[in-house]
Amino acid sequence: MIRLARHQYVKAFQSLQEIVSRYPSTSRFNEVIGQQFRIACDLLDGARSRSWFLLFGLRNREASVGLFEVVLANAPYSEYAPLALMSIARAHQYLGNPEESIDALDRMVNTYPKSVLAPTAYLKSAQAYASLVEGPAYDQTATKEAITYFEDFVILYPGDPSVAVAEKGLADMKQVLAKAKSELATTT
Repeated sequence: MIRLARHQYVKAFQSLQEIVSRYPSTSRFNEVIGQQFRIACDLLDGARSRSWFLLFGLRNREASVGLFEVVLANAPYSEYAPLALMSIARAHQYLGNPEESIDALDRMVNTYPKSVLAPTAYLKSAQAYASLVEGPAYDQTATKEAITYFEDFVILYPGDPSVAVAEKGLADMKQVLAKAKSELATTT
């Protein structure tokens, strides 16, 4: 992986993709997918590709989303698939795209409900919806979705260590919804 040593992340990923495309039944398939996943993680974490000679280029966190999607498409039943979806959600959250983050988390929960990451995805979905809440004076759709996800988390994973966090989030969202209904009642 000379290209990876030279910090040519995208080119290294593309070289690995050629291996996956040309030799899908290779005995080292999981190793190749794992290397692709690590490259996408490096880009998400802010690794810089080298451009001209020794100069480093800009961070390209946006590219990591596409690379994670390729990993997911290459190996939808591998252990990297749920990790890729969680990483996509994290990337979108970092990039300020909460709706896309919620979509990735929803895909994770619906596609891999038995995964060890499912409880975390539920909780992060609830927190992402809660981050969209603008207050009691605004539309309460996000508040209701956050309440639903917090309640689902508490019901589905009662023994999870994060239940207290979910219960606090649930109480906060119910309080916002109650204030919204109170303000609506006083204005009419």
